[in-house]
Amino acid sequence: MATLRIINGTLLTSGPHHQVINGDLYVQDGRITYLGKVPATAEETLDASGCVVIPGFVQSHIHLCQTLFRGAADDLELLDWLKTRIWKFEAAHTPESLRVSAQLAIAEMMSGGTTCAMTMESVHHTEAALEVVAESGFRAVVGKCLMDAGDEVPPGLRETTAHARTESLRLLDTWHGQAGGRVHIAFAPRFVLSCTETLLREIAALAREKGVRIHTHAAENRTEVALVERLTGRRNLMYLHALGLTGPHVGVAHCIWLDDTEMELLAETGTHVLHCPSSNLKLGSGIAKVAEMLERGISVSLGADGAPCNNRLDAFTEMRTAALLQKMRYGAQKLTALDAFQMATWQGARALGLEHEIGSLEVGKAADIAVVTIDTLHAAPHPDPLSALVYAAMASDVRHVVIAGQVVVRNGALTTLDAAETRARARREFAALAARAGVA
Repeated sequence: MATLRIINGTLLTSGPHHQVINGDLYVQDGRITYLGKVPATAEETLDASGCVVIPGFVQSHIHLCQTLFRGAADDLELLDWLKTRIWKFEAAHTPESLRVSAQLAIAEMMSGGTTCAMTMESVHHTEAALEVVAESGFRAVVGKCLMDAGDEVPPGLRETTAHARTESLRLLDTWHGQAGGRVHIAFAPRFVLSCTETLLREIAALAREKGVRIHTHAAENRTEVALVERLTGRRNLMYLHALGLTGPHVGVAHCIWLDDTEMELLAETGTHVLHCPSSNLKLGSGIAKVAEMLERGISVSLGADGAPCNNRLDAFTEMRTAALLQKMRYGAQKLTALDAFQMATWQGARALGLEHEIGSLEVGKAADIAVVTIDTLHAAPHPDPLSALVYAAMASDVRHVVIAGQVVVRNGALTTLDAAETRARARREFAALAARAGVA
């Protein structure tokens, strides 16, 4: 019976009934069993003096496969970014290069307090990413990218409709629920411009039949929106809805360029918006109307997107940036620290369909926990610990991280991945990948 105590902390529980609790937390067999007053002994004790204890961050939109391209696709808008850099790099991946890319991403995210993510991988070699998730102790909902259409798609990313469907089903049968329930599978059609109507209809039907989540992109860039309308005769979200790709099991990244009808559709169908503020800024895509979405009752969560368009996979940056952008657009009272914290934790869990397991500190839930010091010069004097966490804390302030009861970061050091080895392998693999891709 594995037991763990986290003592002397300030617990920020998140969830629909957020509380601030000064005290301790107890974990037994991977689950939270006590909050506040806890048993006096455990196999391991982590001291959280001067720290907040929070549910691990849940990032709802990540590309593990792109982390190896960090810094190699700067200063481009979305479609040029995809066609001249990202698709070429993805097409040049081998199982080993994708494996290293996933290790680099997960090492960074766990070090920064992220314990779970929904990820969209490339067309091939998704199994390499799944293996890293399982081995590292991370929790993830992983989807193989589906692409059976599109202009200027390299041969290495082209697939038939049948292959997209068959491989997604194979991964579902092989991996869903593995690693003690930490690994889940989603269906991940990239976006309208890279998928045939036939594929989108088939995936929509399969997702409902199998009870699987759908992870896609839409309305990220004005040019993309115009091309979708020219191709389909409909706005992005209206087209997806017509094919069955909306609902509480669907997460749509970005959703910047929506009209009122599309906003109403998101609210009515319970479709989740996966907001990526830093990526949207760096690609020059725009600023999503998040404050308005929240007022309409739309579920909005946070993700860093990919390292080539961010360039960090840092939940602290996304929380702070999300809040500040909405204040600039709608006024200082909009998108509070609590709103941003909920988007980075409980709302992320909702988007992944895991809100009954993770996303808040509650007795009975899986022990996915981060301990973050706010006893720093940049956070002092922290009269409001939630404000300190959202507006002042940084990824480097994370002291301990626990996933399913396993300590994966202890005193700031990874326990399941070797940081130095991962950095060295990433440098070697990127050089080889860039040569294969023919990108200088």
